[in-house]
Formats: sequence, C-alpha cells, structure tokens
Amino acid sequence: MQERKSALQQLDLSLLFFLFVLMCISLLAIYSAGNSAQYSADPSYFVQRQIIWFAVGTIIMLGAMVVDYEVFKNFSIWIYGVSMILLVAVHFAGIEVNGAQRWIGLPNVFTFQPSEFVKIFMIITLAHLLYTITKVPRPKTFTSDVIVVAKILGVGLPPFALILIQPDLGTALVIFFIMVIMILMAGVTFRMIGLLTTIAVSAVTFLVWMHNNAYNVFIQIIKPHQLDRIYAWLDPQENIAGEGYQLYQAMQGIGAGRLYGSGFMEGVKSQSGDLPEIHTDFIFTIIAEEFGFLGATILIIVYFLLLYRMVIIAFTCNNTFGTYIVAGVIGLFVFQIFQNIGMTIGVVPITGLALPFVSYGGSALVTNMLAVGLVLNVNIRTKHYMFGEDD
Repeated sequence: MQERKSALQQLDLSLLFFLFVLMCISLLAIYSAGNSAQYSADPSYFVQRQIIWFAVGTIIMLGAMVVDYEVFKNFSIWIYGVSMILLVAVHFAGIEVNGAQRWIGLPNVFTFQPSEFVKIFMIITLAHLLYTITKVPRPKTFTSDVIVVAKILGVGLPPFALILIQPDLGTALVIFFIMVIMILMAGVTFRMIGLLTTIAVSAVTFLVWMHNNAYNVFIQIIKPHQLDRIYAWLDPQENIAGEGYQLYQAMQGIGAGRLYGSGFMEGVKSQSGDLPEIHTDFIFTIIAEEFGFLGATILIIVYFLLLYRMVIIAFTCNNTFGTYIVAGVIGLFVFQIFQNIGMTIGVVPITGLALPFVSYGGSALVTNMLAVGLVLNVNIRTKHYMFGEDD
C-alpha cells in the first residue's frame, strides 16, 4: 500500500537548512575577502554579486524541481549532444582568460563556463546509461564488466578530453570522478576494480617516466603551468616565487588561525592582500584563519550533513535512475570539497576548483544549485510504501 504525500511534505527541509547555513558562511567569508587590501576599493562588491547569484541559483534550483526527473531519460542523448556542442564551441570561439580558454559570451558583459554545466549534463547522461545497463539482470562476469566500463568511458572520455585541452584539469578530474562513481554504482566485480586501479597507477607511473626520459612529449600532455603547480605542491617553499606562492601563503594563514581564529576580518593573510583569488579558490583560508580550527570543523560538519542527507535520499529512492542521479551529484560534491580544501592545506595540487556554495562565482554556484535541485526533485517524487513496494 502506497503512502501518499504532497511534494511539500516530501521536501527535504534538513538539506535546505544545511544549504542555507553554507550560504551564510559564504557571505561572511566573501564580505571579509572584499575588505582585504587587494579589494578595498569596494568592500561590498563581491558579496552583493554573490547574493544575486544565490538568488539566480535558487530560481534554477526550484526550476529543476518542477519537471519530473524521469523526463530526462527521454532527452539524455540530446543533453549529451548539447554538452559536446558547448565544449567544441569553447574550443573554436571561447574567450581566453589567464591562458585558459573556458568561457563563452561577450567579454565584460556576460560570460559563462560551459564545462560547469557539462558536469550536470554528464551526471544525467551517465545515470540514464547506467539505468539501461542495470534494468536487465546481467551475468557477473569479467566480460560483462568490460562492456559496462567501456560504455561508461565511451560516453565520459570525449567531454573529459575536450575539457582537459582548454586546459581545465580540475573540471576534467571532476568528470573523471563522476565516471568512477558510475562504474562503482554499476556493481562491477572486485577483479575489474583491481584492473582499473592497476591501469590508473600504471598511467601515473608512465607519466613520471616520461617526465624523466621524454620531457618534450610529456609537456604535450601535462602543460607547463600544470607541472609548475605539481612542483609547488611538492615543495611550496622552494617554489615560493612562482606557483608555490599561493599555497605557501594559504598554509601560513590557516596555521595562524589556530584553534579559535584571529576574529572576523582580522586575519593577517586574508586581509593583507598577500593571497590572490582569496574570494574564490582560497576562500577556505579565510574561514580557517579568522574562525580557526573550530570554524573550519563546523564547515566540514555542515558539508558532511548535507552529503548525508543526499545519501539517505539515494538509499530511499525506489527508482534506480533517480538513485544514479543522486549518486552522481554526491560524487560531484565530494570531489570538489576534498579537492578545494585539500589544495589549500597542501594535500593535493592546486587545480582551481571552487568550494561548493562558499566560493564566490557565477557558473559554478548556479551549477551546484542546479545539482541540489535535481536531488530534491528525486526526493519529492520518491514513493513511500507502508507495507513494502508494489511489484
């Protein structure tokens, strides 16, 4: 027997609350960043624009909840086609900023980053692909696993490659991680997981060998500025005059925050202007320096609770297509959170990924709000049963 609930009753208010908390943290951190020496001309400029982006993102989130997510199955091929067209358009007609060609639009008027929206398009496309693969029971054989992995990689690798050559390693890695999540969700055997892990480790080992023995070929794959970031990650003090400068300053600021922080708008590194792009890529430095270890821990706990609610939605969803969509969104956020915080504390190299819902930005913020809208869409259309599911 099905227990009927309205869409409003099905709305996950806990998830929305955690999202609201992240918005508040974002506005506080961005306002503090706007008062630093590098932005002192108009301290409220960034926070005002962030409020606008939150408003736009909220409208997009609500819009994503209106249409039944099942409809996306009928348009997944078209969605994938739009993704490829946008990425090809960036290659031929994109706007170049700081050596990267990632944006489309009119300079100084309106621009957007197609690769941000491609993340969502890829989640929908791969979720539908996985749904078609798993809706019919398949034999648990190595050959069957090879076919599944080949299909997922066949869909995911073309946009991955197009984003990588922009170059945008951070977003390309997000696409790659979404593919990994979908492969795991497909239920492949440990033998296949072991093989893929071996291939990945071998690929990294081969790149290291190329760096040492075939450098001219190596830099055609890993661009010089990306290699400089790896050098800076390995030894920021040695490369402090170059790519290591941001990482060194960020780590100094985070360390200075200690347990309780230096106080709102009182951070030495965050207010001195020593750390470029502190309102975007390095927003975590402000939080850790001005609110200390406790403030940073609270932020991470809020992220954990947000993701926990999404995991619950994925588990309670009785539609595999919806489950795969939510799993893809979880993978999207997990990787971006880990990568952004990790790069500010020196755990991983700097890639330029924004901290979801906290960093200043337009395309990234709207994309993340759209992702939350998809999760809420799945949740409000999940059927609940009093005595088990109907056949």
